[in-house]
Amino acid sequence: MRNVDIAEGEYYHIFGRGNNKQNVFVGDADYIRFLFLIFHFQSPKNFENIGRFVKYFVKHGVFNIDRDVIEDIMRDRFVELAAFSLMPNHYHLLVRAIEDDGIAKYMQRVLNSFTKYFNTKHKRSGHLFQGPYGAKHVENNKQLLHLSAYIHKNPTELHDWQNAEIKYPWSSYQDLVVDNRWGSLLFSEIILNQFSNKGEYHNFVRNSGVKEMDDC
Repeated sequence: MRNVDIAEGEYYHIFGRGNNKQNVFVGDADYIRFLFLIFHFQSPKNFENIGRFVKYFVKHGVFNIDRDVIEDIMRDRFVELAAFSLMPNHYHLLVRAIEDDGIAKYMQRVLNSFTKYFNTKHKRSGHLFQGPYGAKHVENNKQLLHLSAYIHKNPTELHDWQNAEIKYPWSSYQDLVVDNRWGSLLFSEIILNQFSNKGEYHNFVRNSGVKEMDDC
């Protein structure tokens, strides 16, 4: 992890890339698996047979999770996920630390679980990601909003998704400007409450000139 102090209640840009820039998502099932992890590992709750939830999502577009399980996650969560984008060889998350060591526990669970799954599925071994995840403190509200725009514009790097990033299934953009697919597991209010409506946020993202992480 980068040399940054994690403080309770603060927001952080969390990011990581595949080892040697290799793809870490090579099919829909890989993306869906990572989505399950970043949402449901926000608390210490354990899940068995995650593949069953992934298969259900492939058919129905939602994870078949009981409401009481979601409430358990909400009650015990040590982070809040506010925005995300998963790209073929990297990911970006906007996360609030509820505990001082919340992000460390969260990312350890997510990355260890996904690496074990990926290596087993693709019959490989060793590191999947290029070193530890990166973490950058969000210094102020302006930076938070521009970081959210940067994350949601990431899919424009992909030829098939240029000018169509609002429909990209592996980002939270559509959840903020169309319909939230994840309910209370996605804490997007910190962003949306600063705009009069979803359309205003959509225009903010479209007009944002943020192109690099260093701009945020």
